[in-house]
Amino acid sequence: MPDLLIELFSEEIPASMQAKAADDLKGLVTNGLVNAGLTYESAGAFATPRRLALTVHGLNTRSPDIREEKKGPRTDAPAGAIQGFLRGAGLDDVAKARVVSDPKKGDFYVADLVKPGRAAETIIAELMPQVIRSFPWPKSQRWGSGTLTWVRPLHSIIFTFGPETEEPVVIDFEVEGIRSGNVTYGHRFLAPEAIKVKRFADYVEKLEKAKVVLDPARRREIILADARNLAFAAGLELVEDEGLLNEVAGLVEWPVVLMGTFDAAFLDVPDEVIRATIRANQKCFVLRDPKTGRLANRFILTSNMAATDGGATIIAGNERVIRARLSDAKFFWDGDLAIPLETLVPKLEGITFHEKLGSQGDRVRRIVALARDIAPLVGADADKAARAALLAKADLLTGVVGEFPEVQGLMGRYYATHAGEDAAVAAAIEEHWKPQGPSDRVPTAPVSIAVALADKLDTLTGFWAIDEKPTGSKDPFALRRAALGVIRIILDNGVRLPLSAYASKTPDLLNFFADRLKVQLREQGTRFDLVDAVFALGGQDDLLLIVKRVEALGALLATDDGKNLLAGYKRAANILKAEEKKGTTVADAVDASLFKEAEEKALAAAIETAAQAAHDAVADENFEGAMKALATLRAPVDAFFDKVLVNDADERVRANRLALLTVLRNACHQVADFSKIEG
Repeated sequence: MPDLLIELFSEEIPASMQAKAADDLKGLVTNGLVNAGLTYESAGAFATPRRLALTVHGLNTRSPDIREEKKGPRTDAPAGAIQGFLRGAGLDDVAKARVVSDPKKGDFYVADLVKPGRAAETIIAELMPQVIRSFPWPKSQRWGSGTLTWVRPLHSIIFTFGPETEEPVVIDFEVEGIRSGNVTYGHRFLAPEAIKVKRFADYVEKLEKAKVVLDPARRREIILADARNLAFAAGLELVEDEGLLNEVAGLVEWPVVLMGTFDAAFLDVPDEVIRATIRANQKCFVLRDPKTGRLANRFILTSNMAATDGGATIIAGNERVIRARLSDAKFFWDGDLAIPLETLVPKLEGITFHEKLGSQGDRVRRIVALARDIAPLVGADADKAARAALLAKADLLTGVVGEFPEVQGLMGRYYATHAGEDAAVAAAIEEHWKPQGPSDRVPTAPVSIAVALADKLDTLTGFWAIDEKPTGSKDPFALRRAALGVIRIILDNGVRLPLSAYASKTPDLLNFFADRLKVQLREQGTRFDLVDAVFALGGQDDLLLIVKRVEALGALLATDDGKNLLAGYKRAANILKAEEKKGTTVADAVDASLFKEAEEKALAAAIETAAQAAHDAVADENFEGAMKALATLRAPVDAFFDKVLVNDADERVRANRLALLTVLRNACHQVADFSKIEG
């Protein structure tokens, strides 16, 4: 079966857009082919700075014929109706239609229509101009006098089609004067000549000879392997950075990895600032000295050139720029050290946090009060927590953070340590921002926990108070992340925090926390129905206890006693629901004098004992014990349903037995709403 090769060759595509563009090309083309009735075996998309490429293997040469029946009028219908049917069906004689008999509707005409399939070349030639013109670039531009928009000027299009055993054909079409062909171009500087290609394997091989590595994954492998080798040869370690690796792989077609140096005097600047400077300005990797654990005065750069001088000129150019950037960073660092953090706090009054929530100074005062309030609950020194909260935002006004916002908090820790602040205070200044994502670490020191919780709770309660809540996929103030941060801090550290005390004026904020906790637990593999069963009890604001209750419920239901108890509960609940719907009388309380059977007496006694034990265990926050108490009901519940008829002929007995089932249901509801549990 034939293969399809597509290349869209242009000026440089931004590295951040390449991966999605390759996926978009694959999706638009393959979906278009399938929608047109063509099938294929496999497809692969690739991107370099100057091209998007797609290969589709095992494509059908033709779409299938489509057969359909067109129902017409009755055979005794007026001539005009029959003629209209023939015209609509494309028939010139009624004899070409079938007559179908229906016992109720009589005889009527049916036309058997066949819509012939189309050649793959025709389908593809129609599809591609649409794909190109509607391509979903985040940003695009027009050039010259044409109307086509593309991320950068589009220069050429490759479109070949054919089996491996034959010479492929060029599927001909044109977009804005650019006609499809079988010619591409190699590396802009190392091999700029035109290259005639046939099919994908030939295309990849010829590009490689022309100094272009088509596959971005292979470019990443080359860069990473060569960088590690250079670092090893110098007795150093590469500080790996996946995000930077992906970016530089999108900046080059022929990766050449080189090592440069900078003045060791710059190592007085914190490692994080050096790394941020070199990464942001030159897209270079830094190296670590394994003997000291600190950065070395070396860096790794990725060039798009195999230079005749071995890269000496390229290295020198990067060293010159990095020297200038590090000089700026050292200037900011030295200047910041001369200004105590505390002196910057009053300046926060002049920075607006939000027009409805006041200045950063207002926010700091709120966080200080919250941190002092939370500190005793997490075992933190209240004065230290308040001090850390006071200084936590001051580094926003420093030169280094102004240049590199990603090191906020960390720089505050450096400056606080330099000024002689308590170590716990300095650590909290850095860690109050954490966690900033699912892979970020959670603060564990008591003072850090207090300030981190205060910061996030102030954000959440503040924006809830002014009705700036997340909606759908929109969350401009990262409130979901703040809520998940609170949840992770509480659960990872075993913190007991009554959230309602901090959200009393915004009650639906508790529901938001509940939803976020459900997401967190489900991502960890907890059954969603168990989470719902615990939350259905309502009135719970201690996340740690909620999770413990869910875990204990899961452990119960993993046992045979738990599974059978759930089955018994479901049976009781279904009976009660059905009888309540019919208006059947249910006694207000269980009357032991109305018991007829030994099994109902046994169940009543077992429920009384288990319910009291479960109640006491829940009061002691011993949820495992509460579940074990309920598990003892398994045998008497089974025996009751095996021997006792609930709907007894005696109305008083029936009402009493329904009351007994109500007591059973209520006993189970002490730990969770079992009706929410599947199974």
